[in-house]
Amino acid sequence: MLHAIAKAVKENNADVGFGFDGDGDRVGVIDNLGEEIFSDKIGLLIARNLAPKHKGSKFIVDVKSTGLFAHDKVLQEHNCETVYWKTGHSHIKRKVNKEKALAGFEKSGHFFFNQPLGFGYDDGINSAIQVCHLLDHQDKKMNDLINELPKTYQTPTMAPFCKDEEKYKVVEDLVKQVEDLKKTTKIDGQAITDVLTVNGVRFSLEDGSWGLIRASSNKPSLVVVTESPTSDERKKKIFDFIDDLLQKTGKIGEYDQKI
Repeated sequence: MLHAIAKAVKENNADVGFGFDGDGDRVGVIDNLGEEIFSDKIGLLIARNLAPKHKGSKFIVDVKSTGLFAHDKVLQEHNCETVYWKTGHSHIKRKVNKEKALAGFEKSGHFFFNQPLGFGYDDGINSAIQVCHLLDHQDKKMNDLINELPKTYQTPTMAPFCKDEEKYKVVEDLVKQVEDLKKTTKIDGQAITDVLTVNGVRFSLEDGSWGLIRASSNKPSLVVVTESPTSDERKKKIFDFIDDLLQKTGKIGEYDQKI
């Protein structure tokens, strides 16, 4: 669907394109050049646009989302806080409500807005409206806004096979390993500075690079993602570190894709 929208954007010289899923609770965004924008980056742009008017707001994002939220200068300037939480639109929805956050963004395209922007549920149309507000407030094209974000190098979401009856125990053991390795291990010369365990394990390095291992909630596999603001090579080194841990478990099969 997004391929067709991208084609239409270019043919009609449109400013932006939107694609909605069947029940309208998710949105995909195409920029003015016909390029798809990952939903976590769209969420960050929306949060940046909201921050000056809603100072001190809280935003909820899932653990697969870019690390840029944690160090964004615009959000920090307006005393906004980002909380990384469990992947899954139901988890993000509950957390947005519990924390009384202004908005929540899940990488799958489920966006949630509380009052005065919405009623707390995932609404693709409202999400598209927020993107339109973003463009209306800026005298810039969509691709220019994306290019203003610091460049990061991120893997696709990779899914190594792991049996349903084993995957949660595998992740539980890996959480303990990473917490122990934090004290002594460096990855590409970078110390592990933070370990988040709300949904598997997401560990961060000194430069803001990070890696994630979690159990898939709907298929026999794990979920692996890495990102680095520094280099593509560091992104790969983090993946190598994770893959080495996984292979040593003896419980991991083939990946659906690898870098």
